[in-house]
Parts: sequence; structure tokens; C-alpha cells
Amino acid sequence: MNLTASKLNKFLFFKLPSAFLCGVRVKEVGENKCVVSVKHRWINQNPFNSMYFAVQAMAAELSTGALVIYQIQKSGKKISMLVANNKSSFTKKATGRITFVCNDGHLIENAIHETLTTGEGQTFWMKSIGTNEKGEQVSEMDFEWSVRVK
Repeated sequence: MNLTASKLNKFLFFKLPSAFLCGVRVKEVGENKCVVSVKHRWINQNPFNSMYFAVQAMAAELSTGALVIYQIQKSGKKISMLVANNKSSFTKKATGRITFVCNDGHLIENAIHETLTTGEGQTFWMKSIGTNEKGEQVSEMDFEWSVRVK
């Protein structure tokens, strides 16, 4: 099965409805890059008239997690995945459409190879950068993923 943006958005609807209702959508997914966007609206706002940080985190996590799913499917093996840690920084109010881009797909292949070889869990950090419509960075989020053979 090829992993596509539309299949991931369908997955959101059925398995992560809060992200779907908040407007989180996958725009592009490939071997090394994933693009996810979300628009600031009433349902995902904070009291300061910008996007709530947790909505940004959902979109950013999805941009990294979709790449992990992509690489796991590519391996053809049964591998579990879990966010072990995360950190974030916010540099500007998130208003309008925010686009999160992760270009760290190349980090996953090695971790999957190691967990398949050793049977031990492997961890790695992935970064997602959120920018507004003007191209200004509004947030940067890092997720530590753990993968392990089932």
C-alpha cells in the first residue's frame, strides 16, 4: 500500500478526530519530507487570538510521524512506534495558515535497520518547522521517536 496524503487524512478522520476537526491536513508525504498544514480558526484558537500550542503540536507531530509510518511500511516488517519525548519553541503568534515541514525522513531508515538487526528499541530526534503564510517561522518542534520490532 502506498502512503498518500489523502490516505493519511482519512486516517485522521477515523483515528485522530480532534486533529481532523481542528483542521490539521497532510499536504504532501514522501520518503524524506512531509508537509502538514492547519489554519487558525475559532475551533483551534487560544485566548490570545492565535493558534493553540497543542494544535500546532498535533500538526508538527504528524509531519514527523507520517515519515516514520512511511519508512515502516517500506520495510515490510512489524515495527511499533512511539513518541518518547518532545520539545518546542514558539517565536511568533500563529495566525493564518501554518505549514509544518519535516525533512528528516533519512534518519528513520538507520533506526529501523538497527532495530531489525539487534531486536532492541532505537530512538532518534526529528524536527518540524512551522511557518506562516509570509514564510516567517512561528514554531519549531522536535520529537524523539522510538521504534522497536514487534
